[in-house]
Amino acid sequence: MNKSIQKVLSKYNSDRTRLMDILWNIHDKYGCISDEAVTLLAEALNMSEIDVRETTSFYHFFHDKPAGKHRIYLAETVIAKMNGYQEVYDKLEAETGCAFGTMDKTETFGLYETSCIGLSDQEPAMLIDKVVFNKLTPTKVEQIIAQLKAGKSALEIANPNNISSKKVEYIENLVQTKIHKTGTIFFKKDRNYTQLIEGWLKLHPIEIIASVSDSNIRGRGGAGFPTGLKWQLCREADGDEKYVICNADEGEPGTFKDRVLLTQSPKDVFAGMIAGGYAISAKKGIIYLRSEYWYLKDYLEAQMQEMREDNLLGKNIKGTSFSFDIRIQMGAGAYVCGDETALLESCEGKRGTPRIKPPYPIQEGYLGQPTVINNVETFAAVSRILEEGGEWYANLGIDGSTGTRLLSASGDCEKPGIYEIEWGITLAQVLEMVGAKDTKSVQISGPSGEFVSAKLAAQRVMSYNDLSCNGSFMVFNSSRDILDIVKDFMHFFTEESCGICIPCRVGNIDLHNMMKQIIAGNAVKEDLEKVTSWSKIIKSTSRCGLGTTSPNPILNSLDQFPEIYNTKLVTQEGALLPSFNHHTVLSNHEEAHKNLTRKPKN
Repeated sequence: MNKSIQKVLSKYNSDRTRLMDILWNIHDKYGCISDEAVTLLAEALNMSEIDVRETTSFYHFFHDKPAGKHRIYLAETVIAKMNGYQEVYDKLEAETGCAFGTMDKTETFGLYETSCIGLSDQEPAMLIDKVVFNKLTPTKVEQIIAQLKAGKSALEIANPNNISSKKVEYIENLVQTKIHKTGTIFFKKDRNYTQLIEGWLKLHPIEIIASVSDSNIRGRGGAGFPTGLKWQLCREADGDEKYVICNADEGEPGTFKDRVLLTQSPKDVFAGMIAGGYAISAKKGIIYLRSEYWYLKDYLEAQMQEMREDNLLGKNIKGTSFSFDIRIQMGAGAYVCGDETALLESCEGKRGTPRIKPPYPIQEGYLGQPTVINNVETFAAVSRILEEGGEWYANLGIDGSTGTRLLSASGDCEKPGIYEIEWGITLAQVLEMVGAKDTKSVQISGPSGEFVSAKLAAQRVMSYNDLSCNGSFMVFNSSRDILDIVKDFMHFFTEESCGICIPCRVGNIDLHNMMKQIIAGNAVKEDLEKVTSWSKIIKSTSRCGLGTTSPNPILNSLDQFPEIYNTKLVTQEGALLPSFNHHTVLSNHEEAHKNLTRKPKN
């Protein structure tokens, strides 16, 4: 092991900020990151073992013990549970011979649940050894496991025609997302990137920023900060070196637009990053790609290599003094790394703990230097803005919400997939577009967004002033149990909290337990008041966006569907709450007393 680890360290020049890459190399070779590996890494990188473990233990896909020759991760999402998830779950346990969270006796299979893997339009879905399998049924599971037992690899099963992973056809063979509606911005074919970038490099960087500012585009990652202003502030910030980072950690349940953009229009994204690099005088760019999208990595590397061969990336681009290149940084399974400061920590080889702001990334970002961080969709849109002009883009959409927006539609609709819409259309128009019928509610922007009653669909507008959708558009019809959906969303937040602050770490668990209590019919009116007050405390005192938005499913559903909660309430009788079972408490006390008084064995 020592020689293998030394080889990996040499590959990354023993740079501790590349710890994520180093850990992935070791994990891929040995199937886990053992105590021995931690000790060797700590010595070589001049770190304590605790520092190394802090990173390895944080990420979902890193194991510290053998986790099975074939590691299977089934996406545990609300949409999957609407489409046969439990049958697939049961079949996986039956065929592998192990329960979820364990390995089988031969250590061939390890079964694990994971959060959304960006395939809500084709669930149930799972990852096996970084290879994705979608539209699962019990029969399909049986066939896949049988082939694994027969000695085939996950890649051989998913890619029987041996299509090169560097080709788009490879990805399209694995996932078949439909782009139902395109507009004026995204998925344009046959763009001349050489002509575009050569034209940009003839402009002054301030002219690039001015065009982006004229468009009034706001970041598509969720916060909606004006992109032109962000670039201007970063350009003006003091720093020895500056960086451009593309946030491709698309972890919000129900969102998959960035995956489709990176598949169908990756060079649009790269071109936007190049423009950002030129505008702020950066030489290096990073795409932070969630590990659930590992199957995109070879293809994206090949697309970047084509741009290098065309001298659109690398040194002295098109004979100018401007040099800029991009590398891919793989995540390892952490929703919170969608937060820009948590992403920065991860890029530097640390656990994804969100930083306290200020300072902001444009002041002190990657390696303490000024850094522009934008979403995949934002960079792709910028490449079109600089092609057609800021004023052209500003004329699309409505005041305060210019341009178009990509939606990832899933759930109870006839046509799940990708839609490009102009800001300003109503929720009712979108529901008609996606083929939604008998709709009860829509979850806009994923669990962290807003639950909206379909009764208000004609009044609600897709815009930053109303429904500022970050991409996820989950539809639920009247057959769905709203409270169960809310409970699942709260479970997601308890699993994905980084744990650094008490309101989020503890509060979300309490909210999840309160939802279970309400569903069980053990809640009274005072419990709803407590849920509301606790939710507001968590929102106002949490450190990052995860905690400040995690109570949204409860608060929104209480506002939109109060009658559903009220029908679950019971009348309090006596001094005890209905949820307090004194028989259970006394039984637990007696058992604890027995354990304390039991004589130890000789």
